[in-house]
Amino acid sequence: MLRTFIALIALAAPLYGQGFAGLGTDAPGFAIPAPDPEFSFPDDHGPHPEYRIEWWYLTATLEGADGRDYGVQWTLFRSALAPVTAEGWGAPQLFMGHAGLTTEDAHFSAERLARGGIGQAGVTAVPFVAHIDDWRMRSTVTEGDALDALALSARGMDFAYDLALTANGPLIFHGDGGYSVKSAEGQASYYYSQPFYAVTGTLELPEGPVEVTGTAWLDREWSSQPLSEDQAGWDWFSLQFSDGARMMAFGLRATDGTTFTSATWIESDGTTQSYGDTAVILTPLGTTSVAGRDVPTEWRVEFPERELDITTRPINPQSWMNTSFPYWEGPITFTGSHTGRGYLEMTGYE
Repeated sequence: MLRTFIALIALAAPLYGQGFAGLGTDAPGFAIPAPDPEFSFPDDHGPHPEYRIEWWYLTATLEGADGRDYGVQWTLFRSALAPVTAEGWGAPQLFMGHAGLTTEDAHFSAERLARGGIGQAGVTAVPFVAHIDDWRMRSTVTEGDALDALALSARGMDFAYDLALTANGPLIFHGDGGYSVKSAEGQASYYYSQPFYAVTGTLELPEGPVEVTGTAWLDREWSSQPLSEDQAGWDWFSLQFSDGARMMAFGLRATDGTTFTSATWIESDGTTQSYGDTAVILTPLGTTSVAGRDVPTEWRVEFPERELDITTRPINPQSWMNTSFPYWEGPITFTGSHTGRGYLEMTGYE
């Protein structure tokens, strides 16, 4: 097992060693997203090996039977070493899993690495199952969309969770019908979400199990060069408003100090409207010393066209994912013109 792990790290180093900035490097031979995508389900819930980068990314804001707030993250990343198809140890697919659990006074994270093609990790569209080792996201329905109901589980050294998710709204396509532009130069990804999950389940914490309920948001995204060469990180928000509406917004930070933004407004019935650069204004308000660096954990989010002006605050400012690519990820609350809960991810803070 140790030899397998060392071999995986050696193979992954040229790709993973670039960190998040590596998402802006050229990807010769790989497919590139194009405008006017035509999605096909259930196939597109599965992997796209002709593209270099892909993820299945779920975050959940939860309330415990103990009256406390919690957050959960489950992510499976797929990265390809080469744009070729092969089986077994010759398969060029690498998988990385991240699991996080946030409480009001603690944050737990775990990571798994695996080589595709040998059964240790992978994704199938029919039946829908995404897994790495014993971490699993799997469909629990046989009719309708495969993502309409999911079972989700993961565990780390000091935590575990087992959750059931049921969607009560449609899939949401960001950007122009799922073609999500990420820079002024036109880099893009294919990006859709299921943001309407109701959640029940159990968290396992050092002090014992906690029954929880709440909501969750699943992102599906793939590309080969989603960032511009000078973009080094991003700030991503998923917001659930008290009236049932939702919003996704991100800002991609360039080395010259500029930020490229995008947003999707989602009504409670699933009606959406997408907005391009400059529609949303993201302003850091306060920083926290996290893992030896200053991270902006409080934000002002302005969306003038939607009369939105809110301040976000973390459930736990120390929500640091201590993984191969360290980053901040945790549940938030917000007040101002709108109130509610959500999740914040911040990368590239070295």
